[in-house]
Amino acid sequence: MQDQAPKQLLHLVFGGELKDLREVEFKDLDSLDIVGIFPDYASALSAWRSKAQQSVDNASMRYFIVHMHRLLSPGQA
Repeated sequence: MQDQAPKQLLHLVFGGELKDLREVEFKDLDSLDIVGIFPDYASALSAWRSKAQQSVDNASMRYFIVHMHRLLSPGQA
């Protein structure tokens, strides 16, 4: 049997300060923190947790995980 690498399911982690905590609109798009692109959800979640913990004292700061693989191939998982 041939060894296969796991399928890449790209995820983007980024964050920034929100104008209003009830909306997802950023105060300053130029200051968004692009954490990185990760090959799977588990590594993206780990990066998200780390950044969220670092910014816990700023209530306006939010980090997000974007499932890029869903945007790139909408018909697939």
